[in-house]
Formats: sequence, C-alpha cells, structure tokens
Amino acid sequence: MTLAKGARQRAYVPHTGIAEGAAVRDTDGRTYSAATVENGDPALTTSALRGAIAAAASSGARSFEAAAVVGGLLVSSADLAVLREFGVGVPLLLADNDGTVHHSIST
Repeated sequence: MTLAKGARQRAYVPHTGIAEGAAVRDTDGRTYSAATVENGDPALTTSALRGAIAAAASSGARSFEAAAVVGGLLVSSADLAVLREFGVGVPLLLADNDGTVHHSIST
C-alpha cells in the first residue's frame, strides 16, 4: 500500500485531477508501482493498475500474489481483465487517498 500511495503522488492528471497509484506484488515477492497517466483522449489514458502490471510484466513477472490501488474506489472491467491475465484469485485492495482499504475483490 505504501508504494501505491507514493506512486499516486506522481500521477499525471491534468484533465480530471483524479490521481491513482497502484502496486502489484509478483509471486517472487517483487513489487512494482505506477500512477495514472492521462491523455487528452481518455481512451489513451493509462490507469495506475495497468501501468504497474506493465512494469511488472516488462521485468519478467508472470504471476501476481496481490495488487492494490490507492485513490480509486472503483476499478474498470478492463483493468480487472488485465490483472486476471496474470492469475485467477489475485486479491485487489481498493483504498482511499490515505491508503485506508474500503473494498477488496479478487480476479
């Protein structure tokens, strides 16, 4: 959760101002984080969760044991589908801006 909170502070959100940070931990215990990167075309915005997953996959991770998103209490079906690609049953914690978990789901 700490890495996701830190990543949130680095979000690039000039259009909506809605900053999210995310972290994923792979099954080797390595953790990867990322922040929202907005674009003028919303379809080209990279969510924090997908950014963290991309960072992990680019480093060789192929399965995850947990994921967390800070600053967003909702997760898109697209984000869940990308996370599910790396494992069924992966817990995803959704927390407010302070890192307080309000919801947990799994893939």
